[in-house]
Amino acid sequence: MTRASGTFDINVWDAQEYDEREGAKLARVHITKTFHGGLTGTSTADIITAVAQGEKSMAYSGFERFTGSLDGREGTFVLCHFAGPSDGDGSLVWCVLPDSGTGELRGLRGAGGIVNDAGVHSWHLDYELA
Repeated sequence: MTRASGTFDINVWDAQEYDEREGAKLARVHITKTFHGGLTGTSTADIITAVAQGEKSMAYSGFERFTGSLDGREGTFVLCHFAGPSDGDGSLVWCVLPDSGTGELRGLRGAGGIVNDAGVHSWHLDYELA
């Protein structure tokens, strides 16, 4: 396994709440990002979020398509996200959807995570290429 790491910027966070009943709010969120470090490029993601009453805990899941390079290899791939339920720790896990890699990233497998530390998003991905 090889580890890549870096940061990303969120360019767009478009949340559409669809269920605001007592207990938790549910929303669909469309996100665009710019990656720096071992991943260099852009992505689009769509996630479903659940934020508990009082905004003390949350969870989400979704998918993200990355376009760019991983440690200098060009292509695209899809990440599967899962976070939560968290109680303010701001971390999540992700994995590469097997067989979703294209170009020089064909055969990519891996998993990692993201940490949100006071609005600074850092990531790591432990991966292998078949």
